[in-house]
Amino acid sequence: MWRGTGCATVPAMVTASAPVQSAPRAIAFILAGMVCISLNDMLIKLLSDGYPLHQMVFVRSAIGIAVSLVILQMEGGLRLLRTERPMLHALRAGFIVVANMLFFLALSVMPLGAATALFFVAPLFITLLAIPVLGEPVGRHRLAAVAVGLVGVAIMAAPGVDLGDVPRWALALPVLAAACYAGMQVLTRKLGARSAASAMAIYIQGAFILVSLGFWAVAGDGRYAAGFDGGPMEFLLRAWIGPRPGDIWIFVLLGFLSAGIGYSLSQAYRLGTASVVASYEYVALPLAIFWGWLIFGEIPGAAIWLGTALIAGAGLYVFARERARDRVLASAAPVRRG
Repeated sequence: MWRGTGCATVPAMVTASAPVQSAPRAIAFILAGMVCISLNDMLIKLLSDGYPLHQMVFVRSAIGIAVSLVILQMEGGLRLLRTERPMLHALRAGFIVVANMLFFLALSVMPLGAATALFFVAPLFITLLAIPVLGEPVGRHRLAAVAVGLVGVAIMAAPGVDLGDVPRWALALPVLAAACYAGMQVLTRKLGARSAASAMAIYIQGAFILVSLGFWAVAGDGRYAAGFDGGPMEFLLRAWIGPRPGDIWIFVLLGFLSAGIGYSLSQAYRLGTASVVASYEYVALPLAIFWGWLIFGEIPGAAIWLGTALIAGAGLYVFARERARDRVLASAAPVRRG
């Protein structure tokens, strides 16, 4: 669910020849990608009280794109970057950049496990958007799963639930991130797209770099952060600062994780079908809860556990229905959420 995958309904965007499908290798890649994602999110949350979001995004993407270029050269060279539909790549990249930014903002004020669980409503949004955008019939079973997942969100956001210092409005951030991600997924399914794993990672890393440089040009001196005492807006707008010596290795690790995420997830969806691979993405949920407990001392309450179970169960049921109907839930060119 962290990237766009989907059936190609128009001519492929071009690149390397499609690899022979291998379910075991695909599952290995998706599991590796989920480990990288959980580590990435944990480190960003760890740094969120000292650095602006756009600085972290720039550094991780600059390192990530350098690593991806090396992999691209090994896969076939710069020719793989050629595409017949550059605007489609740009639009899809815009969706995923917004989804990432919203999710990372949520991490600055929310428990890691709760934010991750709320983001997992994306498959449910994809199901709903497929009706008006793709004209796909959605039966009562999948609609019931969507309803159950949304009940899970309502339980986590209910007024009586103890969220500690988390403002209620911040709960909307990972949900909005999921909606942006779902829009990207449905757009990709509608138009069709395919590309080499390394090339796809480079397109997305490039978009992150451009957006973060734009934030630096407008707000890099911190002029707009005045008046925000902590929270997502300060995280977004605070001034760039030089990394502390102890934090440099974290920035470097974020860059390598970013490259590993883009490549692993792209390869997973190129080697295996989405209906097989996608369900393994839910490994990210227990990993997020584990890192939240180990690093930040976050222990979910009963309502958070219940909401998480309903959201995850609903999403897995949607994937199971897609697999039973031999359908592909997402697009053939994965991107990623983080």
